[in-house]
Amino acid sequence: MVLCPAPLAPLRRRARARVRRALTAALTVGGLLLTVSLTTGAGASPHTGAAGATDPAAVTRVGAAPGTSVPLAGFAIQSSAKVSDTPAAISTPGYPATGWHPVGPRSTVLAGLLAAGTYPDPFYSTNLKKIPAADFHVPWWYRGDFIVADTSRRTFLDFSGVVSAADVYVNGHQVATKDRIAGAYTHHEPDITDLVKAGTNTVAFRIQPNDPRKNLTMGWIDWLQPPPDENMGIVRDVLIRRGGPVALRGAHVTTRLAVPSLASADLTVKAEARNDSAAPVTATVSGTVGSAAVSRTVSLAAHETKTVTFTPADFPRLHLDRPKVWWPAGMGGRPLYDLDLTATVSGTVSDTAHERFGIRDVKAPLNRDGARQYVINGRPLLIKAGGWSPDVFLRWDARSVEDRLKYALDLGLNTIRLEGHIEPDEFFDLTDRYGILTLPGWECCDKWEGQVNGDETGDTWNPADYPVAKDSMAAEAARLRDHPSVVSFLIGSDFAPDATIEKTYLDALKAADWPNPVVPAASGKSSPQLGKSGMKMSGPYDWVPPDYWYAKREGGATGFNSETSAGPDVPTLDTLRRMMSPSELDTLWKDPSARQYHRSPSSTFGDLKLFGNALSGRYGPPTGLTDYVRKAQLAQYEAVRAQYEAYGRNFSDADKPATGVVYWMLNSGWTSLHWQLFDRYLDQGGAYFGAKKANEPLHIQYSYDARSVVVVNNRHDAATGLTARVSLYTPDGAKKFDRSATGWDVPGDGGKATALTVPADVSGLSGTYLAKLQLTDGAGREVSRNVYWLSTKKDVLDWDNTDWYYTPTTSYADLTGLSGMARVPVSATATTATGPDGTATTTVTLRNTGSGTTPALLVDAHLVNGSGTPVTPVRWSDNEVSLWPGESVTLTATYRAADLGGSAPSVRVSGWNTGTRTVPAAAMSR
Repeated sequence: MVLCPAPLAPLRRRARARVRRALTAALTVGGLLLTVSLTTGAGASPHTGAAGATDPAAVTRVGAAPGTSVPLAGFAIQSSAKVSDTPAAISTPGYPATGWHPVGPRSTVLAGLLAAGTYPDPFYSTNLKKIPAADFHVPWWYRGDFIVADTSRRTFLDFSGVVSAADVYVNGHQVATKDRIAGAYTHHEPDITDLVKAGTNTVAFRIQPNDPRKNLTMGWIDWLQPPPDENMGIVRDVLIRRGGPVALRGAHVTTRLAVPSLASADLTVKAEARNDSAAPVTATVSGTVGSAAVSRTVSLAAHETKTVTFTPADFPRLHLDRPKVWWPAGMGGRPLYDLDLTATVSGTVSDTAHERFGIRDVKAPLNRDGARQYVINGRPLLIKAGGWSPDVFLRWDARSVEDRLKYALDLGLNTIRLEGHIEPDEFFDLTDRYGILTLPGWECCDKWEGQVNGDETGDTWNPADYPVAKDSMAAEAARLRDHPSVVSFLIGSDFAPDATIEKTYLDALKAADWPNPVVPAASGKSSPQLGKSGMKMSGPYDWVPPDYWYAKREGGATGFNSETSAGPDVPTLDTLRRMMSPSELDTLWKDPSARQYHRSPSSTFGDLKLFGNALSGRYGPPTGLTDYVRKAQLAQYEAVRAQYEAYGRNFSDADKPATGVVYWMLNSGWTSLHWQLFDRYLDQGGAYFGAKKANEPLHIQYSYDARSVVVVNNRHDAATGLTARVSLYTPDGAKKFDRSATGWDVPGDGGKATALTVPADVSGLSGTYLAKLQLTDGAGREVSRNVYWLSTKKDVLDWDNTDWYYTPTTSYADLTGLSGMARVPVSATATTATGPDGTATTTVTLRNTGSGTTPALLVDAHLVNGSGTPVTPVRWSDNEVSLWPGESVTLTATYRAADLGGSAPSVRVSGWNTGTRTVPAAAMSR
């Protein structure tokens, strides 16, 4: 049989779904529900930095219906240094919170102050550094109200995401201490039934300062300049839960899919039935799993909890024939199923539970080389990933996160790694929906690994840390286990846990029915029970030349590299001018050795010296800021493209294959000069389009090591009847080599074929030359195109002096010939059409209209509004293209029409050797 999967759209966030169910139930059974706040955002949008705080007078009204679970609408916050009243007074309804700051339901202290306009733009220049950190070295109060009309139901506080710890009070009474409410990930549910009264009720948190080196919370390592409050606050919803005598908790589904046939699946449903009353009860737990009905009666002694289980042995409809299988993006559909359970006592609803899940199979064995190979539904795949960064102030903006995830798909990535900063439920709802695999795990370089990382940052553990760690693991496992996009948990990062900590984690994972592979470390470290990690963390993290990635050593394209890149990713000139002062921009291009505040607090990554030296050594010294940025875009395009191409080429190798690569990083939560494929403002440059080119579904590429022209097929089906062509040119466009290979077939699922090899001694090539690769199908249509700028003088790597973060280059390739390319005119025409859903598409045709032979190199099309500001987010079909005389290309840009801000769109065209011009993108007539 086939169970009916849940629809993919609209996407439901768990908290909102609970509110809707509660509202329906309240109207059905007559419980009073006046208003419910659906405000679950956390303040400023990463797009604008605008405020999003909630009026402190706003309160949450909670209904009486069983299963009601409503998030507090927001808080008023204040420094404990400015409050002399007792906790009992502060947490009493009616307390006059005069002068307190209103914040949203999820807000760090600093996020709330920024929303109130207390400080200037923290993303510009050194403004962040000027915020006084001493203000956050004392506890801060969070105070929120909720209204209850019917006190006959049991009431609970339900929360996690407290950074770093808190004393909790309700209506003048302490319900938990900071010793218990500790750690950013622990989940808590104090019973406040006896404290709740009809009318207004108050909950207050006295939040302790955070120090990720001392607390099991979250920090920023060397990614960016950390916020001075260290993210102290409440960053997930605080829920008010109502119910009857029996509560349902931990409802989940484990799936067993027949692999490789995918012909059937067995589902097992479990939930905890908890008797919260002082008398024995008999409860009936019933519901649906997809279209299959289940029901079981359970007897519970006073305050007893039992696991209620439904299996195919007792409920044959939980055995599915032809199940709807969940696949990663590009591999198949992404259907989801619903689990809905209800607990009734004497015929009256006591509680409800809802979960969504997907049916899929994940394995990650070690191959014969000891590398971890992920296999989804029986099909091996190359993990092509980026490292995730949330907003530096941990402000949740669902649309902004969705935009970034769509960028990941546009880049051809299939996975995101979350080193710490494990996002709220909505994030994983989105990755389920879009088919993006996720690799969450604990972070390095702070308390999480303090016990095992020697003299690196992070305190060693004390006895109180072990239960916090176990509770953190249990809470995250329970929260993530039903998400099909979650395919592992990394219980270590740079270091693997010792035996005691590993057992702590594994016991929690086992108790949670964790269904996915557990990885001991993101590095090559091993743990006592799990053994080898199957991953490597051998760098680089700073600049290396493109041919670095082809060596099967260190960070080269072999095995699973959990975090790596060529380091700096200088944003576009538009973004640079938004984030840095004129004097800082001057220093940027003039002095590579200067400390750069927008790079990293780390002494290792504090400047751009390696990158700047390579830029000058390979392309020639920059002559100004604009020249520096355009050279940086070329350098980043070739570096990122080479990294993904090398891993893509080596995936199907018989010897030491590549199995995974995580670009460090996908994005930045701040305005950064490194480790990002796109910048904070979602603008795109060389790094973005280099990755997009490398990861296209059917791709022709050049091998820096062997001079081979290789076709990689990332589609499932084989590609047949292909023709590969390679042409070599001097920078002025004189053709020196041209060869084609016809009739090539390439297997799917990451298969490859080597079509031809460029000779080592092509006559007449200059020191700098261009290689144009073209792939056409049986009908002669171009299906892939790729242009390289190369040198007869190679970059020379000093492998013997490799450091943990880079391999030195002792001699640079000569790409200075690009500076002598003649300027070439490129014409552009553009039109725009807007659909009924508000999505606009601008179509741009670019043509090299030059009368000579010189190509136009790396021509960039930027969608801009009426003031010339880039419109983001935008997804281009292709960009940063190279055109020979007479060649043209048509590109499309898709975006939200509303993001134009009411102005008409234009397209700004520029390139390496073409002038900058802006053309209107006229609306198409209908």
